[in-house]
Amino acid sequence: MPRPHKPVNVGAMRLIFRSALLAATVLAAPVLAQEAPRPDISPETLPLREIEPSPPPLAPLIVVGEGEETPAPTIDAIPRVWAPAPQDPSGRTAYGLFLSGRSALAQGRFSEGADFLSVTRALTPEQPVVAEQATTAALLAGDLSEAARALSEGGAGSPAIVEAADLVSAVLTFADGDARRANARLKADPVGAPHARAGALVSPWIAAAAGDWDTALIEPNPTGDPLTVVFGRYNRAILLEQRRRYDEAEAALKALVDNPRTAPVFRVAYGEFLERRGRRDEALAVYGAGVAGGVLDPGLAPARERASRGGRPSSLPTLRAGAAEALTIAARQATAEGAGQFAVVYLRLAVALDRTPETLYLLGRTATQQEDLRELGLAVLAEVPETQGPLYAAAQVQIGLTLAAEDQLEEALTAFMAAQSAAPEDARIAQVTVGQLMQLERYEEALALLNGPLLNTAGQGADIRFLRGAAYESLGRIPEAEAELWAALQAEPNEPVYLNYLGYLWVDNGTRVAEGSEMIARAHAADPEDGNIQDSLGWAQFRQGQYETAVDTLEQAVAKEPANAEINDHLGDAYWSVGRRREAGFQWTRVLTLDPDAERRAEVERKLVEGLDL
Repeated sequence: MPRPHKPVNVGAMRLIFRSALLAATVLAAPVLAQEAPRPDISPETLPLREIEPSPPPLAPLIVVGEGEETPAPTIDAIPRVWAPAPQDPSGRTAYGLFLSGRSALAQGRFSEGADFLSVTRALTPEQPVVAEQATTAALLAGDLSEAARALSEGGAGSPAIVEAADLVSAVLTFADGDARRANARLKADPVGAPHARAGALVSPWIAAAAGDWDTALIEPNPTGDPLTVVFGRYNRAILLEQRRRYDEAEAALKALVDNPRTAPVFRVAYGEFLERRGRRDEALAVYGAGVAGGVLDPGLAPARERASRGGRPSSLPTLRAGAAEALTIAARQATAEGAGQFAVVYLRLAVALDRTPETLYLLGRTATQQEDLRELGLAVLAEVPETQGPLYAAAQVQIGLTLAAEDQLEEALTAFMAAQSAAPEDARIAQVTVGQLMQLERYEEALALLNGPLLNTAGQGADIRFLRGAAYESLGRIPEAEAELWAALQAEPNEPVYLNYLGYLWVDNGTRVAEGSEMIARAHAADPEDGNIQDSLGWAQFRQGQYETAVDTLEQAVAKEPANAEINDHLGDAYWSVGRRREAGFQWTRVLTLDPDAERRAEVERKLVEGLDL
């Protein structure tokens, strides 16, 4: 007989990863809500503009923003005429330096790429594409001074580069302590698209730092970008409080809270304003109303709990911190709109103004979500200090998820373990760790966590029961596996992965073949594009002697998962059973090219010599 099917190595892994990602997302949100002094962005509650996705990350900041695409300029190839090719003092040519810089960028080595391209730019000032590439590399590497130089010397270019020059130069001037010059520059030439939102949000804080309160307190244009208007009004309220114009500040905050679409984002901010004014009872009423109304704000309940025990609310941000958070808001929305490079640049500027662990975490997380910025993101996340407790744990979880996505499974587990050590009472981290242990087939260790007090609770979810059942099945503890998988299925009777897993177990064991086959058919109907579930359906047909039908089903499964050794093995068995011996041999030979485990390899080699014993 063929080797038993191992469901945990197929469709089940999809659910394990989904569970881990959800746990990690929930893990990060409360940390930031409790630690950050200003509200998060909620795309579900704000009237946000639809934005097209950005083009490939290595384009020199030629990405979309604020509703319309910014076309890349037509640029001559490098070089048009160089005779001889420019060289640096070490004899390196501009050709080689440029290619080396591009190669480094493609591999995520941004500092190295920025160095190469900076030298190239100095050798070839007439080449705008070099200036843009050097700017991009410097911004992403965090060398903002070099980016400012490249921007100022680059001349004409795309709006993304030209407007980035205004934004970066103004923010760096402010960061260097010259708010008046930064404010004058922004007033004379406001930052335009595609960076207009970031410019509009940061400008009032720079104006306030320059003492230009008339400019700082201008009402946002109500016909502008909705997100900019909403957060512009919030920023104005905070600046009014800075100026001790408390009645106007309260009116502005209350208007945001009275609007049901913006209330979930600003309710905590309004409550903290009331607390700072000594009106704790009113603040508690604001928090309580939000909790009672089921508001999805992870900071709401902690704020009420803190206020009820007399804890201090967040203090007003400094003007530098406010400017940094304005850039953070712009970055969050840029991420939501698919402009990940813009988000990283804004967060780099935010870190330059106010280097907090929270901003480092957000920068690292944002960068890891961009395919070509993962190495940068991992390096930044590693800067979140262990003393930060929950935030450090969230950073380690993000590191782990990023490494797992790159198949660095042992390294990912190390990060999850570090997160566990930092937050040993957090069940969400334990669940993420279980998923990684299952990936590494370390089932006993996974069970130790699954049966521990963090996860083995009266209210444990179906996903925990499923993981426990999968671990028991992988260890051959079938009765315990069946009990846990059945409990998971009772909680979520239509989940296709649960149906497939338990159904296959019964079919393969020959214990409840008809019932298991029916469950697999339901799973396939719910998710017909999953090749692993289709494999289970074909295998159920095979085990019931429906060989011709099994061939058709398994051929479709192989078409969906052509590199899956197990599915190809099953198709070979089905071919053999209908007399298609040569095709069976071809499928089994193919299995040997797909890196099967030792047990499957031995079984397939035996079948190639002896055939299938039906």
